[in-house]
Amino acid sequence: MDEVIRFPGTVEWSGENPGRDGPFTTLATFFRVVLSPHGRGHALVLVQPPSEFLRTPAICLTDNEPLARWLVSEFVSKFGAFKDVAGLRSLLYRKLDTVESSGDPRNIYSETVKAGDLTVTLTWSGLGVPFCFANPPALSATGVHHMPSLFIGCLDASILVNGKRLPGSTIPREVAGRKITSAMLAFSETWIRAEPGSP
Repeated sequence: MDEVIRFPGTVEWSGENPGRDGPFTTLATFFRVVLSPHGRGHALVLVQPPSEFLRTPAICLTDNEPLARWLVSEFVSKFGAFKDVAGLRSLLYRKLDTVESSGDPRNIYSETVKAGDLTVTLTWSGLGVPFCFANPPALSATGVHHMPSLFIGCLDASILVNGKRLPGSTIPREVAGRKITSAMLAFSETWIRAEPGSP
């Protein structure tokens, strides 16, 4: 009988976290959380130089602000591309009105978030073959979580605000031995705080 794979620890949140990161002018990470200590919710964190649409370098559109603040302080701020990004310290939280996903993760996929006069659309295209892996705590962004996930790499990802494309592009990246880019879909993502002393 095959041995069951177990992740000792506490499940802190589970959901989706597609994004575009790396050393770019514009960074974005989107969360669709189905389970957490703060309940369900969505959060889009967008960091870029001030523009005609975004008067602040960093904004978070969310329908659950306590959840969004927790995700930013405990996770986003530790993601490689967001580490030490000054804009996160002055992040403006704004209530979102609607969130809609569209497309097919086999070829092109989008998330559209609306908040008042802002419409932000994230689109991933040139999608690759899905693959599953589980980062041990030492290799996770936080250093203390197991992170089993389903990833889909892509060739390009765009960020549109009110129809205008923001600057930025992807670069090559390796994840779990797969050559993808710095933009990807992360589905079925679960962050499990490891028990002390566990590998």
